[in-house]
Amino acid sequence: MASLYTKTKLYIEANSDTWEDTKVSLQNDGSGDYIKTWTYSFTQPTDSQIASYETAGNTAEALSGVLSKRQTEYLTWQEQLDKLYHDIDDGKLDKTGSWYTHIKAVKDANSKG
Repeated sequence: MASLYTKTKLYIEANSDTWEDTKVSLQNDGSGDYIKTWTYSFTQPTDSQIASYETAGNTAEALSGVLSKRQTEYLTWQEQLDKLYHDIDDGKLDKTGSWYTHIKAVKDANSKG
């Protein structure tokens, strides 16, 4: 189940704006999350409007998890540059190079689905 934050963020983006902590706040008083404050120039979403973002929210959260996992598995940019240097030096700027094979392995292990 997608979080209220994700669904609200998607609603805001669908209205051509971006999330700003000064314009919206979420709260949970023990009976579930809800929008506590809303100061955007467009209407605060209804419960049914928020619910309509469930599928898109699930997709966004899954993608965020994949991208976060990839980020932890990629080598540092310095190590990647070193791999590229050696691939250039070895004439391997193709799918056999060490940089490409590293990136492909990370992407394959953490597929977007």
